[in-house]
Amino acid sequence: MKMTTLEDLYIEELRDIYSAENQIIKALPKMAKAAGSPELKAAFQEHLAQTRIQVERLDKIFTKISKKATGKKCKAMEGLIEEGKELLEMEAEPDVRDAALISAAQKVEHYEIAAYGCVRTWAGMLGRDKDATLLQETLGEEGETDKRLTELAESMVNAAAAEAD
Repeated sequence: MKMTTLEDLYIEELRDIYSAENQIIKALPKMAKAAGSPELKAAFQEHLAQTRIQVERLDKIFTKISKKATGKKCKAMEGLIEEGKELLEMEAEPDVRDAALISAAQKVEHYEIAAYGCVRTWAGMLGRDKDATLLQETLGEEGETDKRLTELAESMVNAAAAEAD
């Protein structure tokens, strides 16, 4: 796709995020299953439900702008998920695996925070205020998920992993 306008870039990046979110929907059940901590398992399951809603928001945006949501594969997310898969395949103590899962999940969250921050800003600049509101809602959720993962890591998971030594 040739990008000559901010609108072109906006649509291209929305497609990238759409691909990323759908990849996450496939990965989160595996992460939840692998989690040893009930709290971490619940966090992944809750984020899966939230991610489905985020995809619905993106669908609304694509419908409004009369564009297809598909057409791009998010290679960055593919790589982050592949790294997470490698962690799951390693032999690890359950508490250490949970710490690794949080690390992998936070890498994903940080990518999403950056991506949503950009498209939200562009939506505002393009006068797409309703899009910007929907994107800001998702951006806020991604930030909250990152914060929750940090709290889980700091309050219990990392200490338990350290005791596994």
